[in-house]
Amino acid sequence: MTNIKNVTDFGAGVLGSQIAYQAAFFGFNVTAWDINDDALQAGRERYRTLATRYINDNMPDAHIKANDVAENISLTTDKKEALKDADIVIEACPEILSLKQELWEEIGELAPSHTILCTNSSSLLPSDIKNYTGHPDRFLAYHFANEVWKHNTGEVMGTEDTNQEVFDTVVEFASEMGMVPIPVLKEKAGYLLNSLLIPFLSAAQGLAAFGFGSPKDIDKTWKIATGAPKGPFEILDIVGLTTAYNIASAGDETSRKVAAWLKENYIDKGKLGVGTGEGFYSYK
Repeated sequence: MTNIKNVTDFGAGVLGSQIAYQAAFFGFNVTAWDINDDALQAGRERYRTLATRYINDNMPDAHIKANDVAENISLTTDKKEALKDADIVIEACPEILSLKQELWEEIGELAPSHTILCTNSSSLLPSDIKNYTGHPDRFLAYHFANEVWKHNTGEVMGTEDTNQEVFDTVVEFASEMGMVPIPVLKEKAGYLLNSLLIPFLSAAQGLAAFGFGSPKDIDKTWKIATGAPKGPFEILDIVGLTTAYNIASAGDETSRKVAAWLKENYIDKGKLGVGTGEGFYSYK
């Protein structure tokens, strides 16, 4: 059993709110930080929605404690306050390298000397961030799949500088917060899951962006032909189109054209996925 009791989540967005709620649901004291009060209030609403989903999905004891968990997560826009008692920090901010590097400089300066430092980056290498923390020996990646209470993999990936004891502690902590730990044995952008998922979703976006098929028909083809429960665009709506846009924007010329298509046809119109009620599909 680890000594971790206090968890700090940086980023109260779609996945960050799930990480915070899952940790709180399994008994950890959780503080969530985000950039302003509006972002935090949106996070609080996500916690309340998650409480309902945990109950509907029959998570153990959810009918007893799920709503209390949603209200008991502490919220703050003050980084120093968020970090003062942190045993572990999990950063789940937008997939923009420069933003993460800048944020980790601040976290590294403010976090206590014992704090384990984790990024949930979907596709970036922790080695591209580690030196900005000032503490590469206790910095690593800890990655979650969307809908963490159901798809509860916790991929743990260090760098060549990550202390082995720190790595092992995060693997054990993943179990304590209801995840299935997946140690990634060598550093790999995209870990195991996204090394499989991102090319799949990128291929689907390219087919739609360049006019080969509609998102609906691409999803239909995939589901009928493979028996999969969701198509790529249904998955993208869950992940959030902003994440897909950030990943595509950092790619080659073809990927950047896909990013421009996403921006013009969806993001600029406020269609960001399930979280906003509409993405490739409407959820209103």
